[in-house]
Amino acid sequence: MTRKEPKTKVVAFKAEEELAELLDKLPNKSAFIRKAIVAQLGMECPLCNGKGVVPRGVHDHYAKLLTQFNSRHCDGCGSEMPLPRDQVELSHEDQSRLEQFFHGGPLYCDGCYDKAPTCDDCDWHITPERVAEHYRQAHTE
Repeated sequence: MTRKEPKTKVVAFKAEEELAELLDKLPNKSAFIRKAIVAQLGMECPLCNGKGVVPRGVHDHYAKLLTQFNSRHCDGCGSEMPLPRDQVELSHEDQSRLEQFFHGGPLYCDGCYDKAPTCDDCDWHITPERVAEHYRQAHTE
């Protein structure tokens, strides 16, 4: 069994009284905050395990696959659309639409995104048939 490296760096932040009280009720405040930060910033790369580099053979193998599978179907209408690999590639108009996908939400084409109602809690655009799933995944953890 592999042992986790101990956390040695302490990070502090100021919070509203209500938030501080809520955090104090958690069984493991540090684990919750770490998970929340990772969820907000993005996920560790499964190929490089967050290191930023992979061996040449792994790179060469997966580079072809990434090019081959660089599209996805709209979660609303099913139309195929190109999938950018990085938020840097996005135009200003596509930023908010694709940002919700990069953070784990549904991916919609322009038309479906504009038609989908906005969640009152997080401002993501969610089609009516996906509302229950969205609340289970995004607002219960």
